[in-house]
Amino acid sequence: MKFQIKRDILLRSLTIAHSIIEKKNTLPILSNVLLEIKDKKLNIVATDLDLVFQDNISDVKIDKDGSTTTSATVLYDLLRKLPSNLDVAFNLKTENRLDITAENSNFNLLCLPVDNFPTFTEDFTKKDVIIERGKFLSLLNKTKISMSNDETRHYLNGIYIHPTVSNKRSYLTGVATDSHRLSSSSIPVENIDNFKSFILPKKTVFQLCNLLQESSENISLNSSETKIQFKIGSSKIISKIIDGKFPDYSKVVPKDNNKILSVNAKDFINSIERVITVSIDRKEGVKLTLAKDNLQLFVNSSSSGEGKEALKVNYTSEDLTISFNSRYLLDIASEIEDEKLTMNLNDAVSPVLIQDNKDKQSYFVIMPMKIWDILIFRKKN
Repeated sequence: MKFQIKRDILLRSLTIAHSIIEKKNTLPILSNVLLEIKDKKLNIVATDLDLVFQDNISDVKIDKDGSTTTSATVLYDLLRKLPSNLDVAFNLKTENRLDITAENSNFNLLCLPVDNFPTFTEDFTKKDVIIERGKFLSLLNKTKISMSNDETRHYLNGIYIHPTVSNKRSYLTGVATDSHRLSSSSIPVENIDNFKSFILPKKTVFQLCNLLQESSENISLNSSETKIQFKIGSSKIISKIIDGKFPDYSKVVPKDNNKILSVNAKDFINSIERVITVSIDRKEGVKLTLAKDNLQLFVNSSSSGEGKEALKVNYTSEDLTISFNSRYLLDIASEIEDEKLTMNLNDAVSPVLIQDNKDKQSYFVIMPMKIWDILIFRKKN
């Protein structure tokens, strides 16, 4: 195998490949990336057995076909430290030695046999569903903030992707929840009559976001019984789906919250950021006190002190005091596209619906904290 390629082109692909590979592997071959010259292209493959990344690069000068595997981390770090736009030459001189030359630099990397590298033969026979890149990336960004880290409820460790219908129009909807908050976002999609719902694992979500941010191509989505495939330009991600049933999330979405708060999203974010500076542990929460057209934000930290700030808002219902995990509020507010953030409230203990007037197909639900019970308990102990 012998070829030459621009450093920047290969580094774009290796950045994704390197991030997929686990840092600690019981199988040494899984720490490697597959490099294969075939059909006038460089094929790159990386996997952790649950997730596969493939990329076919045509912008490469080929002298000889062949294949090998070498350390993804070493190759990634090497390329990252080379000057931009440099020509990098690869030459597999022996079965276990890959010679790499770039200007005045020369490296010899150890290799493992290609025969040891996992093979993937999944059959995706369904018709591809085409999704607009920007809209799908927005869906992932808005819902991933609510994915759970609780491994005992593995079916919450990802985003539930499923077809929905609203006003006779078909949508692809993503939902995630950790039982304290819920995010939902829908995008219009054609030809999803036979689309099968699935739960996309957390790691796959983050890798897809990374890939979509670097691409301008639309997505082709296909699935089998146990896997999902995303084709984006010359790249492909194949992922196992989470085996489990996602709960009926519609039951927790408030329908009758009639206390409406409208606040400038940026001002709201900045105010929260300021008052929580007194709190070392941001899970201590922030208290919101609402009166006519006025919002008071208050943080009380048992170890650092207090922070308070007032905001002018649109609010005409009766006075209300309610508390939230400040990080959850910031995550949600940061995903609001409109200038205004709208909160639909009921009382101090009921779920709150947060809406984006610029994106009617997205919403968030957040549970209040019983913050003062927590503070009283701390004082007693």
